[in-house]
Amino acid sequence: MSDASTDHADRPAEVTDPLLWDLAAAVADAHQPDDNQVCASPSCVGAAWPCAAWDSAQEGLRAARAPQPAPAAPAGGTDERRDDPSTGWSGGLVPAARPEPVAATSAA
Repeated sequence: MSDASTDHADRPAEVTDPLLWDLAAAVADAHQPDDNQVCASPSCVGAAWPCAAWDSAQEGLRAARAPQPAPAAPAGGTDERRDDPSTGWSGGLVPAARPEPVAATSAA
């Protein structure tokens, strides 16, 4: 394991997800530009910088710092279709009545 992976001195105090921060920082470090503004990582094989991996690493660094937002509530208050958050089953809706009972048949 390299010294860089165990050095936490550069991690800001507001980081809420240290694992995500460390992984994103490692990806960002590996995808730096060379003198020609081309990603120096062998996995990018000459891609212009900033490459997709570097952009994703930056998003990871932002996500590791930001508190996770709470899911937005539906416009009308509670969602009647999702009354029980543990199961996702609706509690306020009742299935439509069948016009005639379903006959049970036995396989014989």
